[in-house]
Amino acid sequence: MSDFDAHLLIVDDDERIRTLLQKFLIRSGFLVTAARDAAHARRILTGLDFDLIVLDLMMPGEDGLALTRALRETSAVPILLLTAKGETGNRIEGLEAGADDYLAKPFEPRELLLRINAILRRMPEVPADETGPKVLMLGPIRYDTERGEMWQGEELVRLTATEILLMKIFAASCNEPISRARLVEELGRDRGQAQERAVDVQITRLRRKIESDPKQPRYLQTVRGAGYMLAPE
Repeated sequence: MSDFDAHLLIVDDDERIRTLLQKFLIRSGFLVTAARDAAHARRILTGLDFDLIVLDLMMPGEDGLALTRALRETSAVPILLLTAKGETGNRIEGLEAGADDYLAKPFEPRELLLRINAILRRMPEVPADETGPKVLMLGPIRYDTERGEMWQGEELVRLTATEILLMKIFAASCNEPISRARLVEELGRDRGQAQERAVDVQITRLRRKIESDPKQPRYLQTVRGAGYMLAPE
């Protein structure tokens, strides 16, 4: 996907910030639609598809965290949360709700642009390895490496943008440990312990979709001192 054909939805109850972000991102080459609150965003989403949602966390009525959880029930659209809360616990809460990234206010517009572009770069279709298996079996779960889709029986398991990329990374190196530092790099994140902790949160969320007992993982294993490893049947 080219950054310049991406359609973004900005959701923020502060009209000044909403307008500034919309103008800045349009100048940066994006198609941008804006919503004043969660209810407005829901109405827009019934008729339009977006490549990424920039969502304010603290809004009156339904807040950004609740909207993120609701969207994750039906959609894998990437979500970048904006909030004045910068504590680690709040970041983790946002990631656990299904957000792909988190940016604390105040922020430089340039940093927002870099984070948006980093998320969008995770999304291009990756050609399947013609020499590898097309389908990986994880107990009752099957993962189609060519389509990047996960199924449980006839039901599609919805994955976030970050989870899609994690599965592609693991599927390309089955039965080989991948370090947290490498996962941070592959996900296009800045290095550091905070980002490695964010990867741990994403792994926990992915295990809930793969494992019958996420606390005793059979397929997405922790390899002590080495990282994480996908071990399909």
